[in-house]
Amino acid sequence: MKLTVDTSKCSGHARCYAVAPDVFDIDDLGYAVPLDREVEEPVDDGITAGIAACPEHAISIH
Repeated sequence: MKLTVDTSKCSGHARCYAVAPDVFDIDDLGYAVPLDREVEEPVDDGITAGIAACPEHAISIH
């Protein structure tokens, strides 16, 4: 599975980083850094929390 951040949807709320700083990274303005990485099952709680925290639905796992 892949974890992806669509930076065109990100509005810089930094909620993903706030709940899971070990998974997500942000730039100096609070926007999510582009992310495209493999994720193993079971999905880490931090990843799930980061996805749920994004108000713009810019983070997906597929």
